[in-house]
Amino acid sequence: MNIPQTSFPRVVIIGGGFAGLAAAKGLEKQELQVVLIDKHNYHTFQPLLYQVATGGLEPDSIAFPLRKRFNDVDNFYFRLAEVSKINADTNEIETSIGNLEYDQLIIATGATTNFFGNKNIEKFAMEMKSIPQALNIRSLVLQNFEEALLTSDLEERKALMNFVIVGGGPTGVELAGALAEMKKGILPKDYPDLDIRLMKINLIQSSGEILKGMSAKASEKAEDFLIKLGVDVWKNLRVLDYDGKTVTTNGEDHFNAETVIWAAGVKGEIVKGLETTCKVSRAARYEVNEFNLLLNHTNIYAIGDVASMTSENAPNGHPMMAQPAMQQGALAAKNILAKLNNNKQKAFVYNNKGTMATVGRNKAVVDLKNFKFQGIFAWFVWMFVHLFSLIGFRNKAIVFLNWVYNYIRFDRETRLIIRPYKKNKASKTTATK
Repeated sequence: MNIPQTSFPRVVIIGGGFAGLAAAKGLEKQELQVVLIDKHNYHTFQPLLYQVATGGLEPDSIAFPLRKRFNDVDNFYFRLAEVSKINADTNEIETSIGNLEYDQLIIATGATTNFFGNKNIEKFAMEMKSIPQALNIRSLVLQNFEEALLTSDLEERKALMNFVIVGGGPTGVELAGALAEMKKGILPKDYPDLDIRLMKINLIQSSGEILKGMSAKASEKAEDFLIKLGVDVWKNLRVLDYDGKTVTTNGEDHFNAETVIWAAGVKGEIVKGLETTCKVSRAARYEVNEFNLLLNHTNIYAIGDVASMTSENAPNGHPMMAQPAMQQGALAAKNILAKLNNNKQKAFVYNNKGTMATVGRNKAVVDLKNFKFQGIFAWFVWMFVHLFSLIGFRNKAIVFLNWVYNYIRFDRETRLIIRPYKKNKASKTTATK
């Protein structure tokens, strides 16, 4: 890896997401050697992935080079690699570019899509956890409309224009709203010789409410917004299978659709090597103590989506979102410094600053600790928070200008098929919806 040996303790961080980046920030300009390892050379602002998938933003506007963030920090090293194993007994990690010893290790590998063991859905459905996956969705959506223009088979055209989004959390709700706005104001202009009324957007939620982690008012209002936009919201309906053509559910409703986007669950992206020495929850998250230390370990921390810290207020661990990830990353950095200076470490206490989701133009829901509101003011708050949270002035400026342009012109200029997406082949079947 060509990491020099120094007298400073070496802290290795696996993952450059919200948690890993917060930890790296907290350790910069200290008497440490910090090594950040990630399989991408950029940080992804995941809350805006859906806008890349629907042509609202270019991918480079929500990504920031990790090297650029730390290029003026001494004793900081970034390596582009994948970590395959952690050897806790020798304080060493194995990666695609070689092995590396550590004094303190922070696992911040984030989350991946949870298909709950359904191999067919994993094979045929689309996922949206990274920029390449968002670009795949963008390409497939536009390719479907191009193919719909060419076919003379009405049922095939309907299937190409039928979109099924599984999961009524913020990702599913925001994606459904964005597709509905494309149907309303953009696609009729691009495809005047295609009956856009045939386009169907189905949001399927297994429970009785969408945005389950938010207030009842937010859930009710978001559903109302979606219905007014023309989205078909299906509640208390569970997807059992998808063969590439037909979505099978636990009810009488089945869907003939060429595109299924899976936003129904996530799980931690754990690393091999610690199976015998630590506990992993059902959601594939390392169980940690109040300092984010892995149980039975004294120098391995897990933070963010891959960490499960249970308590009376969080019996299933903290939410797999950016807020707790960043807070845990910042505290893990402080605790490592405290440990190295023989000071007392501080227990993690999650400060929930609120949750929010946007449904479309002038439509959003915001739940703060003592104040809940919906509509256009919530939409402006959502935009301000996300714009402020982006890394880099350039990204903030580009996103802001894109939003202003899209709002005034009701347009999305980046509906481009840069890299055509090839779906897995499926057998032809028919369905009722």
